[in-house]
Amino acid sequence: MAQIFTASADTRLRASLLVAAILIFLIVLFVGGYASSSYGTLVGWVQDQPVPFSHEHHVAGLGIDCRYCHTSVETSARAGLPATYICMSCHSQIWTGAGMLAPVRRSLAANVPLTWNRVSRLPDYVYFNHSIHVARGVACVICHGRVDRMPLMSRAQPFQMQWCLDCHRNPAPNLRPPDQVTRMDWSDWDANPEQHKDFGAQVVKAYGIEPRKLIQCNICHR
Repeated sequence: MAQIFTASADTRLRASLLVAAILIFLIVLFVGGYASSSYGTLVGWVQDQPVPFSHEHHVAGLGIDCRYCHTSVETSARAGLPATYICMSCHSQIWTGAGMLAPVRRSLAANVPLTWNRVSRLPDYVYFNHSIHVARGVACVICHGRVDRMPLMSRAQPFQMQWCLDCHRNPAPNLRPPDQVTRMDWSDWDANPEQHKDFGAQVVKAYGIEPRKLIQCNICHR
């Protein structure tokens, strides 16, 4: 009977399997590294906007509350992006001729909304409701970081599934008094954990928050 395989066939097969295994390992390593890198998560990256709005100036400098611009954050799934009339409630009186505010004035004159680019954007297949988080006392700074220190807005958290699940499994440490959710500086709270260690647990009990239900798929994927 004629020989079907050459003498080196086994060696070539083993070499091919080894190369395939190495390639798979490198791909997994690359994808994993990309997913956790700032390039993949966009953490710290500034998003271009039609107007270079400074949260540092408006929040820390002027003391404007988050809810003044994000008007639906307490009542809707979406926080809402500032409408032109909100900007013009101040800038019809101050900095009325500033060049950087020209897009705002054009928006008002043409009655065409400004197109803001969302910084903390989630995938379309993820459902997130701002109002329920605000009502339970998840402070803005938990997800959006110290926006009062951001001259230009950038993403503070990765907003990956694992990050969300970590909070849903143990929400108590991230809960604050609901009437203070827009407060930026919680350094005194963090510096004295013993004084506040029971607060989160009490809120979880008071609102009937059940972490085992919060990690069910249909909570975020509907």
